[in-house]
Amino acid sequence: MKSYHKELWFHVPTRRALINITPDVEKCVAESGICEGLLLCNAMHITASVFINDDEPGLHDDYEQWLERLAPHEPVNQYRHNGYEDNADAHLKRQIMGREVVVAITEGKLHFGTWEQIFYGEFDGRRKKRVLVKIIGE
Repeated sequence: MKSYHKELWFHVPTRRALINITPDVEKCVAESGICEGLLLCNAMHITASVFINDDEPGLHDDYEQWLERLAPHEPVNQYRHNGYEDNADAHLKRQIMGREVVVAITEGKLHFGTWEQIFYGEFDGRRKKRVLVKIIGE
């Protein structure tokens, strides 16, 4: 069995963003040379997420509004964690959206359902963060 890993780095200039990282992950699959296997893609920071969904702007706006209703950024004094930083809401948003995805690789390609894409969700940006891509298979 072969194994491959790569870290993808992102510097999001805004506090929050959803970035389609599917092309970056597809490059990793090609680099790995693995034709049949599994891919793990996970955010390596506790205020960011990796998830799968549709790349549709209306849905992205819905996520932004929904997450803000569930874990509003302000007032920052509503969270005990914010005694240290002002990002408690980002931790909660990450918990909701998840840490990682696992995708099958079939015939050297990501084996997606219709409309599926991989996204990096940033909830406390303005600094460099990474995503791990780990692939195992043959």
